[in-house]
Amino acid sequence: VAKDLGLQLPALRDQGVRTVSEGRTQYFALHGKTGHLVTAERIDREQLCESVQQCVLRCELIVQGEM
Repeated sequence: VAKDLGLQLPALRDQGVRTVSEGRTQYFALHGKTGHLVTAERIDREQLCESVQQCVLRCELIVQGEM
């Protein structure tokens, strides 16, 4: 994520970059040392999508301040 946004790792913290998922559970997070998008919670496909053939989890990346 840091590389895709063209930010250095300290800028991720300084600009308040965070991920937001739908619902209460936040399934994704930014790794503070690498800037990679990682899973923050165990993702149980059967629980989330039940009998739906295509299971999609969406998350948004919010960057505070100017880019």
